[in-house]
Amino acid sequence: MHVLTATQVMELIARVFPQAAGFAEVVRLGEGTLDARLADDGSGRTLRPGDTVSGPTQMTLCDTAAYMLLLSMIGERPLAVTTQLSINFMRRAPASNLIAHARMLKLGKRLAVMDVLVTSDAEPGGPIAHAQVTYSIPPSS
Repeated sequence: MHVLTATQVMELIARVFPQAAGFAEVVRLGEGTLDARLADDGSGRTLRPGDTVSGPTQMTLCDTAAYMLLLSMIGERPLAVTTQLSINFMRRAPASNLIAHARMLKLGKRLAVMDVLVTSDAEPGGPIAHAQVTYSIPPSS
């Protein structure tokens, strides 16, 4: 169950983690799921040779989507941190809008485990990357 809306998640990140604001935007919030789109500022900073979105950018997108999903479900507890992120790159990521589809697998009192699939809205054809992300949740105050 979500305790924050997509808009509230975006506002929270802008307020408490401004350096991450604008990297990705929530485009859909579902039951235990969240879709986030990589923001393209047109600078080409996220691209490597061959007009391919870089691996570090894809990893950051997965981590950001997982963080957004977690915040939507636990509320304003921004000190939650990544404790593990494992990613498999499955095919080339075209220079297009990438979408990270995050899904909560287990939400406990101290740990959350999520699954994230990255796809392209420009080139359908299956996942581009798959990540498993674990977050440590701080005690509530």
